Amino acid sequence: MSEREDKTHFVDHITGHRRMRRNRKADWTRRMVRETRLTVDDLIWPVFVIPGTNIEEPIASLPGVSRMSVDRLAEAAKKAADLGIPAIATFPNIEMEKRDGTGSEILNPDNLLNQATAAVKKAAPDIGVITDVALDPFTSHGHDGILRDGEIVNDETVEQIVEAAILQAKAGSDIIAPSEMMDGRIGALRHGLDAAGFQNVGIMSYATKFSSGYYGPYREAISTSGLLKGDKASYYIDTANATEALRDAALDVEEGADMLMVKPGLPYLDICWRMKEAFSLPVFAYQVSGEYAMIRMASDNGAIDGERVMMETLLSFKRAGCDGILTYFAIEAAEKLAKA
Repeated sequence: MSEREDKTHFVDHITGHRRMRRNRKADWTRRMVRETRLTVDDLIWPVFVIPGTNIEEPIASLPGVSRMSVDRLAEAAKKAADLGIPAIATFPNIEMEKRDGTGSEILNPDNLLNQATAAVKKAAPDIGVITDVALDPFTSHGHDGILRDGEIVNDETVEQIVEAAILQAKAGSDIIAPSEMMDGRIGALRHGLDAAGFQNVGIMSYATKFSSGYYGPYREAISTSGLLKGDKASYYIDTANATEALRDAALDVEEGADMLMVKPGLPYLDICWRMKEAFSLPVFAYQVSGEYAMIRMASDNGAIDGERVMMETLLSFKRAGCDGILTYFAIEAAEKLAKA
């Protein structure tokens, strides 16, 4: 048997013959060993609805995103369903004259949000509709709850959002996603929905909604940025507090939440991971308006490859343990995934 020339390199001695690049050497090997995958099933599309007919109104601080009238939204929902997007999340921008201190318009069975839900379920019955019961689109002060004597009152707000949730369920909402961060809201909503016969309507809790600076474009989209008096720090979670966030989520789990959400998304990937590790429930991240706008505007100005960063960021949520992502990129990402 002839002796072979020893071609061992000193790098082999350094690495102990372990070379990480072997699995990276070609496209087929990279695909074969890929750990995390993003699919259209991971996408939820947040949309904004406005009064009127045949209206699509661009939002300056959210390039590529528009407010849509109910008829346009119904058509957009069909497109989303055709792309395989599982669900949309609807947010209304109602007339200013219908907003008051208590957000009473949310208790109108025929309000804009409920009209949108009914229209979407008729146009695209196979797509899920997720609705919020926070009062900020309905209040004259821009807060998520009822404001009395300078305080956002917890218990009265909870009573009102339970009634609102029942109306939303009657309109066809599949999942109630309460974002107002009042204490006890999840248990109250579960009891209220069950008592009204809506046992099959799910609750996706905004379990950890942080008092963040990333919400600005959203507030423009629903026309609350000029209304807001003070801030929301008395009911949103301090951005520095991870333990408090997990405790808040644990209470929502105990009260009957079916799914949990982290909002915003990218600055809180550590919370996504910890929530997925701590609770045996689906976890979602909301890639909020400020996150979207930064990527879009940087891309529009040539600073980054926007499509690549979009997909990389969405994948990061999956890698952090999320079961899905609410993102304004949903249509664009779904179209790209369909071509892959």
